Amino acid sequence: MASVRARLASRNAHKLEELRAALPGWELELLATDRPSPAEDGATYADNARIKAAFGREQAQDCWVLGEDSGIEVAALGGRPGIASARWAEDGVAQLLAELEGVRDRSARYVCELVALGPGGEERRGTGTLEGSIATGRRGEEGFGYDPIFVPVGEERTVAELGDAWKRLHSHRARAAGALRAALS
Repeated sequence: MASVRARLASRNAHKLEELRAALPGWELELLATDRPSPAEDGATYADNARIKAAFGREQAQDCWVLGEDSGIEVAALGGRPGIASARWAEDGVAQLLAELEGVRDRSARYVCELVALGPGGEERRGTGTLEGSIATGRRGEEGFGYDPIFVPVGEERTVAELGDAWKRLHSHRARAAGALRAALS
């Protein structure tokens, strides 16, 4: 697909920047709306991403609309916080570190689901994951969310230490965007 006009149904400028880098050739902007965001009450990342995309579709009739949902799944916590990652605790990083204190298995993964709804009602999806582990403390200044404690497989530094340039190329969101590009071609 050549140039694509799209709106991201989000207010998160960090996600917008990551997706712009991962979707070259796309004219991607945040959805401009005064309406409150829809409830993220789906059972899966895909459900929540679809809820957001459908919300955006009501307001942006002439272009693609992207809904995005992501989270972190920690093996020792049975996959929690999962789809509730953004709403799990007031300070999710502190909560996660507290719950993993003394735990040996710190394996985790980031998951991202993108749902794109086209002007004609067509739907495409892209899923991306990034495997890793949880550090024992916060490290690094870049990124957002759980990045200061997430160490990708093959790395010794957290995503926050690796930096935004690394994240734009290798994150779960970048991988989901690559899968979405493939689904649209």
